[in-house]
Amino acid sequence: MRSLLFRNCLKTKNLFSRVSLKQTTFFKTNFSTRPPLSLLSQEEQLIRETVKKFAHENVKPFVSKMDKESTLEPSIISGLFENGLMGIEIGENYGGANLSFTSSIIVIEELAKIDPAVSVVCDVQNTLVNNLVCRWGSKYIRDTYLPKLATNTVGSFCLSEAESGSDAFALKTRAEKKGNKYIINGTKLWITNSGEAGVFLVMANVNPSQGYRGITTFVVDRGTAGLQIGKKEDKLGIRASSTCSVILENVEVPEENVLGEVGKGYKYAIETLNEGRIGIGAQMIGLAQGVFDATMPYIFERKQFGSAVGDFQGMQHQYAQIATEIEAARLLVYNAARLKEANEPFVKQAAMAKLYSSQVAEKAASKCIEWLGGVGFTKEFPVEKYFRDSKIGAIYEGTSNIQLQAIAKIIKSEY
Repeated sequence: MRSLLFRNCLKTKNLFSRVSLKQTTFFKTNFSTRPPLSLLSQEEQLIRETVKKFAHENVKPFVSKMDKESTLEPSIISGLFENGLMGIEIGENYGGANLSFTSSIIVIEELAKIDPAVSVVCDVQNTLVNNLVCRWGSKYIRDTYLPKLATNTVGSFCLSEAESGSDAFALKTRAEKKGNKYIINGTKLWITNSGEAGVFLVMANVNPSQGYRGITTFVVDRGTAGLQIGKKEDKLGIRASSTCSVILENVEVPEENVLGEVGKGYKYAIETLNEGRIGIGAQMIGLAQGVFDATMPYIFERKQFGSAVGDFQGMQHQYAQIATEIEAARLLVYNAARLKEANEPFVKQAAMAKLYSSQVAEKAASKCIEWLGGVGFTKEFPVEKYFRDSKIGAIYEGTSNIQLQAIAKIIKSEY
Protein backbone atom coordinates (compact mmCIF):
# COMPACT_ATOMS: atom_id res chain seq x y z
CA MET A 1 0.00 0.00 0.00
CA ARG A 2 1.32 3.41 -0.90
CA SER A 3 1.94 5.78 1.97
CA LEU A 4 -0.43 8.67 2.53
CA LEU A 5 2.50 11.05 2.66
CA PHE A 6 3.97 10.24 -0.74
CA ARG A 7 0.87 9.32 -2.71
CA ASN A 8 0.97 12.61 -4.58
CA CYS A 9 4.74 12.46 -4.94
CA LEU A 10 4.51 9.22 -6.88
CA LYS A 11 2.45 10.94 -9.55
CA THR A 12 5.47 13.01 -10.55
CA LYS A 13 9.04 12.18 -11.49
CA ASN A 14 12.27 13.42 -10.00
CA LEU A 15 13.65 16.64 -11.49
CA PHE A 16 16.59 14.88 -13.08
CA SER A 17 14.62 11.91 -14.40
CA ARG A 18 12.62 14.30 -16.56
CA VAL A 19 15.78 15.29 -18.42
CA SER A 20 16.46 13.54 -21.71
CA LEU A 21 19.87 12.10 -22.61
CA LYS A 22 20.37 14.95 -25.06
CA GLN A 23 19.57 17.50 -22.38
CA THR A 24 21.86 15.75 -19.91
CA THR A 25 24.76 16.01 -22.34
CA PHE A 26 23.94 19.68 -22.86
CA PHE A 27 23.99 20.22 -19.08
CA LYS A 28 27.55 19.00 -19.03
CA THR A 29 28.69 21.73 -21.38
CA ASN A 30 26.33 24.60 -20.58
CA PHE A 31 26.59 25.44 -16.90
CA SER A 32 23.94 28.15 -17.11
CA THR A 33 21.24 25.49 -17.52
CA ARG A 34 22.19 23.39 -14.49
CA PRO A 35 19.75 23.69 -11.59
CA PRO A 36 21.31 24.93 -8.33
CA LEU A 37 22.17 22.16 -5.88
CA SER A 38 19.67 23.37 -3.31
CA LEU A 39 16.85 23.93 -5.80
CA LEU A 40 14.31 21.18 -5.17
CA SER A 41 12.00 19.64 -7.72
CA GLN A 42 8.25 19.86 -7.12
CA GLU A 43 8.34 16.32 -5.77
CA GLU A 44 11.20 17.14 -3.39
CA GLN A 45 9.46 20.31 -2.22
CA LEU A 46 6.34 18.32 -1.44
CA ILE A 47 8.39 15.79 0.50
CA ARG A 48 10.02 18.55 2.56
CA GLU A 49 6.69 20.22 3.33
CA THR A 50 4.93 17.01 4.32
CA VAL A 51 7.80 15.75 6.50
CA LYS A 52 7.98 19.16 8.17
CA LYS A 53 4.29 18.91 8.99
CA PHE A 54 4.68 15.37 10.32
CA ALA A 55 7.69 16.34 12.46
CA HIS A 56 5.97 19.36 14.00
CA GLU A 57 2.67 17.61 14.67
CA ASN A 58 3.77 14.08 15.56
CA VAL A 59 7.37 14.30 16.81
CA LYS A 60 7.82 17.67 18.48
CA PRO A 61 5.27 17.09 21.31
CA PHE A 62 7.28 14.06 22.49
CA VAL A 63 10.87 15.28 22.10
CA SER A 64 11.48 16.30 25.71
CA LYS A 65 9.77 13.21 27.14
CA MET A 66 11.67 10.84 24.84
CA ASP A 67 14.98 12.48 25.69
CA LYS A 68 14.29 12.31 29.43
CA GLU A 69 13.09 8.70 29.39
CA SER A 70 15.51 7.51 26.69
CA THR A 71 12.71 5.83 24.77
CA LEU A 72 11.18 6.22 21.33
CA GLU A 73 7.46 6.96 21.35
CA PRO A 74 5.67 3.99 19.67
CA SER A 75 3.30 6.30 17.78
CA ILE A 76 6.29 7.92 16.08
CA ILE A 77 7.57 4.58 14.81
CA SER A 78 4.17 3.67 13.44
CA GLY A 79 3.84 7.17 11.97
CA LEU A 80 7.16 6.85 10.17
CA PHE A 81 5.95 3.65 8.54
CA GLU A 82 2.45 4.91 7.77
CA ASN A 83 3.91 7.92 6.00
CA GLY A 84 6.36 5.93 3.91
CA LEU A 85 9.44 7.31 5.66
CA MET A 86 11.00 3.93 6.40
CA GLY A 87 10.97 2.62 2.83
CA ILE A 88 11.77 5.69 0.77
CA GLU A 89 13.80 4.02 -1.98
CA ILE A 90 12.08 0.64 -1.80
CA GLY A 91 10.00 -0.12 -4.90
CA GLU A 92 6.24 0.20 -4.97
CA ASN A 93 5.95 -3.53 -5.66
CA TYR A 94 7.32 -4.10 -2.15
CA GLY A 95 5.17 -1.43 -0.52
CA GLY A 96 7.81 1.29 -0.61
CA ALA A 97 7.62 4.89 -1.80
CA ASN A 98 9.95 4.32 -4.80
CA LEU A 99 11.59 7.71 -4.38
CA SER A 100 15.18 8.89 -4.83
CA PHE A 101 18.27 8.90 -2.62
CA THR A 102 18.08 12.68 -2.43
CA SER A 103 14.51 12.28 -1.16
CA SER A 104 15.90 10.23 1.72
CA ILE A 105 18.41 12.98 2.47
CA ILE A 106 15.66 15.61 2.54
CA VAL A 107 13.57 13.49 4.91
CA ILE A 108 16.51 12.87 7.26
CA GLU A 109 17.40 16.56 7.30
CA GLU A 110 13.83 17.68 7.98
CA LEU A 111 13.29 15.22 10.84
CA ALA A 112 16.59 16.27 12.43
CA LYS A 113 15.43 19.88 12.65
CA ILE A 114 12.95 18.70 15.29
CA ASP A 115 14.67 15.65 16.77
CA PRO A 116 18.00 14.20 15.54
CA ALA A 117 17.21 11.00 17.48
CA VAL A 118 14.15 10.28 15.36
CA SER A 119 16.10 11.30 12.27
CA VAL A 120 18.78 8.67 12.82
CA VAL A 121 16.14 5.93 13.15
CA CYS A 122 14.95 6.86 9.68
CA ASP A 123 18.49 7.35 8.39
CA VAL A 124 19.82 3.93 9.37
CA GLN A 125 16.71 2.21 8.00
CA ASN A 126 16.97 3.87 4.59
CA THR A 127 20.66 4.48 3.88
CA LEU A 128 22.07 1.33 5.49
CA VAL A 129 19.55 -1.48 6.00
CA ASN A 130 17.25 -0.99 3.02
CA ASN A 131 20.18 -0.12 0.80
CA LEU A 132 21.96 -3.39 1.60
CA VAL A 133 18.88 -5.52 1.02
CA CYS A 134 17.86 -3.73 -2.19
CA ARG A 135 21.32 -3.86 -3.76
CA TRP A 136 22.61 -7.27 -2.80
CA GLY A 137 19.71 -9.33 -1.50
CA SER A 138 18.65 -12.43 -3.44
CA LYS A 139 15.13 -12.57 -4.81
CA TYR A 140 14.14 -14.61 -1.77
CA ILE A 141 15.59 -12.05 0.64
CA ARG A 142 14.08 -9.10 -1.23
CA ASP A 143 10.66 -10.75 -1.44
CA THR A 144 10.76 -11.75 2.22
CA TYR A 145 12.18 -8.66 3.89
CA LEU A 146 11.57 -5.57 1.75
CA PRO A 147 7.78 -5.59 2.30
CA LYS A 148 8.42 -5.77 6.06
CA LEU A 149 11.08 -3.07 6.05
CA ALA A 150 8.82 -0.77 4.03
CA THR A 151 5.70 -1.20 6.14
CA ASN A 152 6.25 -2.37 9.72
CA THR A 153 9.72 -3.70 10.62
CA VAL A 154 12.69 -1.70 11.86
CA GLY A 155 16.06 -2.95 10.66
CA SER A 156 19.47 -2.85 12.34
CA PHE A 157 22.99 -2.78 10.87
CA CYS A 158 25.34 -4.89 13.03
CA LEU A 159 29.00 -4.24 12.32
CA SER A 160 30.76 -2.65 15.34
CA GLU A 161 32.32 -4.70 18.12
CA ALA A 162 34.48 -4.08 21.18
CA GLU A 163 37.70 -4.45 19.16
CA SER A 164 36.40 -3.26 15.81
CA GLY A 165 35.31 0.35 15.80
CA SER A 166 37.27 2.40 13.27
CA ASP A 167 39.12 -0.83 12.44
CA ALA A 168 35.79 -2.32 11.46
CA PHE A 169 37.13 -5.43 9.80
CA ALA A 170 38.92 -6.66 12.92
CA LEU A 171 35.58 -8.09 14.01
CA LYS A 172 35.57 -11.32 16.01
CA THR A 173 32.04 -12.59 15.35
CA ARG A 174 32.24 -15.96 13.62
CA ALA A 175 29.90 -17.92 11.37
CA GLU A 176 30.58 -21.65 10.99
CA LYS A 177 29.01 -23.57 8.11
CA LYS A 178 27.19 -26.74 9.17
CA GLY A 179 25.21 -28.43 6.43
CA ASN A 180 22.79 -25.92 4.98
CA LYS A 181 23.06 -23.57 7.96
CA TYR A 182 25.54 -21.20 9.56
CA ILE A 183 26.10 -21.02 13.31
CA ILE A 184 26.92 -17.48 14.43
CA ASN A 185 28.66 -16.55 17.67
CA GLY A 186 29.77 -13.11 18.79
CA THR A 187 28.72 -9.80 20.33
CA LYS A 188 27.98 -6.57 18.52
CA LEU A 189 28.18 -3.21 20.29
CA TRP A 190 26.72 0.27 19.75
CA ILE A 191 24.00 -1.02 17.44
CA THR A 192 21.50 1.67 16.44
CA ASN A 193 17.80 0.72 16.33
CA SER A 194 18.54 -2.60 18.03
CA GLY A 195 15.93 -2.02 20.73
CA GLU A 196 13.10 -1.80 18.18
CA ALA A 197 14.52 -3.88 15.32
CA GLY A 198 12.77 -6.93 13.95
CA VAL A 199 15.57 -7.86 11.56
CA PHE A 200 19.35 -7.61 11.92
CA LEU A 201 22.00 -7.48 9.20
CA VAL A 202 24.92 -9.16 10.93
CA MET A 203 28.52 -9.07 9.73
CA ALA A 204 30.40 -12.26 10.67
CA ASN A 205 33.55 -13.97 9.44
CA VAL A 206 33.11 -17.41 7.86
CA ASN A 207 36.86 -17.91 7.33
CA PRO A 208 39.12 -15.97 9.72
CA SER A 209 42.23 -17.26 7.93
CA GLN A 210 41.27 -15.06 4.97
CA GLY A 211 41.00 -11.97 7.12
CA TYR A 212 38.44 -9.43 5.97
CA ARG A 213 37.76 -11.50 2.86
CA GLY A 214 35.89 -13.95 5.04
CA ILE A 215 33.39 -11.37 6.27
CA THR A 216 29.85 -12.20 5.20
CA THR A 217 26.48 -10.53 5.78
CA PHE A 218 23.62 -12.51 7.32
CA VAL A 219 19.96 -11.59 7.67
CA VAL A 220 18.79 -12.62 11.14
CA ASP A 221 15.24 -12.32 12.47
CA ARG A 222 14.72 -10.98 15.98
CA GLY A 223 13.00 -14.11 17.23
CA THR A 224 15.84 -16.43 16.22
CA ALA A 225 16.99 -18.63 19.10
CA GLY A 226 20.25 -17.40 20.63
CA LEU A 227 19.88 -13.76 19.57
CA GLN A 228 19.58 -11.45 22.57
CA ILE A 229 19.43 -7.69 22.92
CA GLY A 230 21.87 -6.64 25.60
CA LYS A 231 22.52 -3.50 27.59
CA LYS A 232 20.92 -0.29 26.38
CA GLU A 233 23.46 2.50 26.52
CA ASP A 234 22.69 5.57 28.65
CA LYS A 235 23.88 8.11 26.12
CA LEU A 236 24.78 11.80 26.17
CA GLY A 237 22.59 12.60 23.16
CA ILE A 238 20.15 11.14 20.61
CA ARG A 239 18.74 9.38 23.65
CA ALA A 240 15.43 8.33 22.09
CA SER A 241 17.33 6.26 19.55
CA SER A 242 18.14 2.88 21.06
CA THR A 243 21.81 1.83 21.12
CA CYS A 244 22.34 -1.66 22.51
CA SER A 245 24.62 -4.64 22.30
CA VAL A 246 23.43 -7.58 20.20
CA ILE A 247 24.52 -10.97 21.52
CA LEU A 248 24.61 -14.01 19.24
CA GLU A 249 25.06 -17.40 20.89
CA ASN A 250 24.88 -20.41 18.56
CA VAL A 251 22.42 -18.55 16.32
CA GLU A 252 21.37 -20.79 13.43
CA VAL A 253 20.84 -19.01 10.13
CA PRO A 254 19.80 -20.86 6.94
CA GLU A 255 22.20 -20.40 4.03
CA GLU A 256 19.47 -18.66 2.02
CA ASN A 257 19.76 -15.82 4.55
CA VAL A 258 23.27 -14.98 3.39
CA LEU A 259 23.03 -11.48 1.91
CA GLY A 260 24.86 -11.36 -1.41
CA GLU A 261 27.97 -13.48 -1.78
CA VAL A 262 29.92 -15.26 0.92
CA GLY A 263 33.06 -13.30 1.73
CA LYS A 264 31.81 -10.01 0.23
CA GLY A 265 30.44 -8.51 3.44
CA TYR A 266 33.41 -6.16 3.78
CA LYS A 267 32.73 -4.75 0.31
CA TYR A 268 29.04 -4.28 1.05
CA ALA A 269 29.77 -2.57 4.36
CA ILE A 270 32.24 -0.11 2.84
CA GLU A 271 29.99 0.85 -0.04
CA THR A 272 26.93 1.15 2.17
CA LEU A 273 28.70 3.29 4.77
CA ASN A 274 29.91 5.63 2.04
CA GLU A 275 26.28 6.37 1.26
CA GLY A 276 25.33 6.36 4.93
CA ARG A 277 27.78 9.19 5.58
CA ILE A 278 25.71 11.45 3.37
CA GLY A 279 22.74 10.55 5.56
CA ILE A 280 24.64 11.54 8.71
CA GLY A 281 25.61 14.76 6.96
CA ALA A 282 21.92 15.42 6.35
CA GLN A 283 21.14 14.71 10.00
CA MET A 284 23.80 17.19 11.09
CA ILE A 285 22.68 20.02 8.80
CA GLY A 286 19.12 19.44 9.96
CA LEU A 287 20.30 19.65 13.56
CA ALA A 288 22.26 22.84 12.85
CA GLN A 289 19.28 24.46 11.15
CA GLY A 290 16.95 23.28 13.91
CA VAL A 291 18.98 24.77 16.73
CA PHE A 292 19.47 27.99 14.74
CA ASP A 293 15.71 28.28 14.13
CA ALA A 294 14.98 27.62 17.81
CA THR A 295 17.37 30.38 18.90
CA MET A 296 16.99 33.28 16.51
CA PRO A 297 13.51 34.52 17.55
CA TYR A 298 14.63 34.83 21.19
CA ILE A 299 17.63 37.04 20.47
CA PHE A 300 15.37 39.53 18.72
CA GLU A 301 12.80 39.42 21.52
CA ARG A 302 15.26 39.83 24.40
CA LYS A 303 16.41 43.39 24.98
CA GLN A 304 19.50 44.67 26.75
CA PHE A 305 20.61 48.30 26.97
CA GLY A 306 17.44 49.28 25.13
CA SER A 307 18.08 47.17 22.03
CA ALA A 308 17.36 43.63 20.90
CA VAL A 309 20.34 41.37 21.58
CA GLY A 310 20.34 40.30 17.95
CA ASP A 311 20.78 43.90 16.78
CA PHE A 312 24.20 44.35 18.34
CA GLN A 313 26.93 44.17 15.71
CA GLY A 314 28.91 41.58 17.65
CA MET A 315 25.89 39.26 17.55
CA GLN A 316 25.13 40.02 13.92
CA HIS A 317 28.58 38.89 12.87
CA GLN A 318 28.25 35.66 14.83
CA TYR A 319 24.89 34.53 13.48
CA ALA A 320 25.81 35.60 9.95
CA GLN A 321 28.89 33.38 10.21
CA ILE A 322 26.91 30.38 11.49
CA ALA A 323 24.22 30.82 8.82
CA THR A 324 26.95 30.85 6.16
CA GLU A 325 28.52 27.67 7.50
CA ILE A 326 25.16 25.88 7.63
CA GLU A 327 24.55 26.81 4.01
CA ALA A 328 28.01 25.60 3.01
CA ALA A 329 27.47 22.29 4.81
CA ARG A 330 24.09 21.85 3.14
CA LEU A 331 25.66 22.35 -0.29
CA LEU A 332 28.31 19.71 0.49
CA VAL A 333 25.61 17.23 1.53
CA TYR A 334 23.35 17.92 -1.44
CA ASN A 335 26.28 17.76 -3.85
CA ALA A 336 27.31 14.34 -2.52
CA ALA A 337 23.71 13.11 -2.77
CA ARG A 338 23.30 14.36 -6.34
CA LEU A 339 26.62 12.78 -7.35
CA LYS A 340 25.59 9.45 -5.87
CA GLU A 341 22.25 9.63 -7.66
CA ALA A 342 24.00 10.41 -10.96
CA ASN A 343 26.27 7.34 -10.54
CA GLU A 344 29.32 9.59 -10.37
CA PRO A 345 32.23 9.15 -7.92
CA PHE A 346 31.11 10.54 -4.56
CA VAL A 347 33.20 8.93 -1.80
CA LYS A 348 35.42 11.97 -1.22
CA GLN A 349 32.44 14.32 -1.29
CA ALA A 350 30.50 12.09 1.13
CA ALA A 351 33.39 12.10 3.60
CA MET A 352 33.74 15.88 3.28
CA ALA A 353 30.01 16.35 3.79
CA LYS A 354 29.94 14.26 6.96
CA LEU A 355 33.11 15.80 8.35
CA TYR A 356 32.13 19.41 7.82
CA SER A 357 28.45 19.13 8.66
CA SER A 358 29.26 17.47 12.01
CA GLN A 359 31.68 20.30 12.80
CA VAL A 360 29.10 22.93 11.85
CA ALA A 361 26.36 21.23 13.88
CA GLU A 362 28.46 21.19 17.05
CA LYS A 363 29.61 24.78 16.53
CA ALA A 364 26.10 26.05 15.78
CA ALA A 365 24.62 24.35 18.84
CA SER A 366 27.40 25.67 21.08
CA LYS A 367 27.01 29.22 19.78
CA CYS A 368 23.24 29.12 20.17
CA ILE A 369 23.61 28.27 23.86
CA GLU A 370 25.86 31.29 24.26
CA TRP A 371 23.46 33.59 22.41
CA LEU A 372 20.60 32.56 24.69
CA GLY A 373 22.66 33.23 27.79
CA GLY A 374 21.48 31.65 31.03
CA VAL A 375 18.29 30.13 29.62
CA GLY A 376 20.33 28.36 26.96
CA PHE A 377 22.07 26.42 29.70
CA THR A 378 18.77 25.08 31.05
CA LYS A 379 16.44 22.34 29.87
CA GLU A 380 13.66 24.91 29.63
CA PHE A 381 14.88 25.59 26.10
CA PRO A 382 15.60 22.79 23.57
CA VAL A 383 19.00 24.15 22.61
CA GLU A 384 21.04 22.17 25.14
CA LYS A 385 19.59 18.96 23.71
CA TYR A 386 20.72 19.87 20.22
CA PHE A 387 24.20 20.47 21.67
CA ARG A 388 24.25 17.02 23.27
CA ASP A 389 22.89 15.43 20.10
CA SER A 390 25.50 17.11 17.91
CA LYS A 391 28.51 15.33 19.40
CA ILE A 392 27.68 11.96 17.87
CA GLY A 393 28.17 13.36 14.36
CA ALA A 394 31.94 13.25 14.80
CA ILE A 395 31.82 9.63 15.98
CA TYR A 396 29.43 7.24 14.28
CA GLU A 397 29.59 5.89 10.72
CA GLY A 398 33.26 6.85 10.66
CA THR A 399 34.93 9.27 13.04
CA SER A 400 36.14 12.66 11.84
CA ASN A 401 39.71 11.34 11.68
CA ILE A 402 38.56 8.45 9.51
CA GLN A 403 36.85 10.94 7.19
CA LEU A 404 40.04 12.99 6.96
CA GLN A 405 42.01 9.84 6.21
CA ALA A 406 39.58 8.86 3.44
CA ILE A 407 39.67 12.36 1.93
CA ALA A 408 43.48 12.49 2.04
CA LYS A 409 43.81 9.06 0.42
CA ILE A 410 41.63 10.09 -2.52
CA ILE A 411 43.38 13.44 -2.91
CA LYS A 412 46.75 11.67 -3.06
CA SER A 413 45.44 9.36 -5.80
CA GLU A 414 44.38 12.39 -7.83
CA TYR A 415 47.97 13.60 -8.00
